[in-house]
Amino acid sequence: MNIISALQWRYSVKRFAPEPVAPALLRQLLEATGLSASAFGLQPYRLLLVESPALRRRLLAHSMGQHKVVEAPHLLVLAADVGPDERLVSRYLARLAEVRGADAAALSAMSDHYLSFLAAQSPGARREWAHQQAYIALGTLLTGAALLGIDSCPMTGINPAGYDRELGLVEQGLATTAICTLGYRHPEDAQAGLAKVRLAYDELVRRY
Repeated sequence: MNIISALQWRYSVKRFAPEPVAPALLRQLLEATGLSASAFGLQPYRLLLVESPALRRRLLAHSMGQHKVVEAPHLLVLAADVGPDERLVSRYLARLAEVRGADAAALSAMSDHYLSFLAAQSPGARREWAHQQAYIALGTLLTGAALLGIDSCPMTGINPAGYDRELGLVEQGLATTAICTLGYRHPEDAQAGLAKVRLAYDELVRRY
């Protein structure tokens, strides 16, 4: 599918078939999500693939009755760094040195720039910035899934604090941003055949 056809095809699946996504294809999707645009390349978030059925049943209690959390073949939680700081920068620069072999002077200048950006924001603003980066990754995840023929359903109608407790995220310095179920649409999902409703191009796009 080209990208327009893929995005016309995708919708937020209400009922999933039990068939799982093949491991290699699921990995390809998660790797594609990791290539998402991210401010400075810092990626202040993690992708948590929840595979335990028991844990998923506990998460249902924090999901406003959305049974897809337990019924879909795969559940992904996007969790943001609650306090992005010099450790985030250090990890990124270490990875940069490993991949590109950047020299010490260049790394030092980049470190100063990134740290000054973070220092100029309040803790709350840094946390919100991290969540925004996770949302960018979510967009890449949904688009990538459509291009690969994988169905999805992103959800923010959850109790993030409940997810944080069940997944032990506070201890990891993370906080739930959103969740997304993945798999394949059930043949009896009534939403599958409905035309997608979006703003018309000329209403959506404004030229200045």
